[in-house]
Amino acid sequence: MTITFTDKALKGYRKLPLSIKKKADKQFKFVINNMYYPSLNTKKMEGVNLWEGRIDRAYRFTFEKHKDEIILRTVGPHDEGLGKK
Repeated sequence: MTITFTDKALKGYRKLPLSIKKKADKQFKFVINNMYYPSLNTKKMEGVNLWEGRIDRAYRFTFEKHKDEIILRTVGPHDEGLGKK
C-alpha cells in the first residue's frame, strides 16, 4: 500500500512542529499497514467518504482509501486536521 499527500495535506504537514511530524510519520506507517491500529482511533466521517485518524490528542488527519492507496486529505491541529477550518 502507498500513501499520497494532497497539496492541502502537504501544506498542513509542513507547518507541523518537528516533534509532531515525527509522531505523524509513525502514525502514517500504521495507516499503511493497519488502518485500524489502536493508537490511530480511526473512524469513518459522517456524510462523506473520508476517514479520520489521530496523530496525538491535539492533531488529526483525514484520508481516503482506494484499493492499494491511502490519500491524505488534511493534516493539522484538531479542527484544521479534520478539515473544519
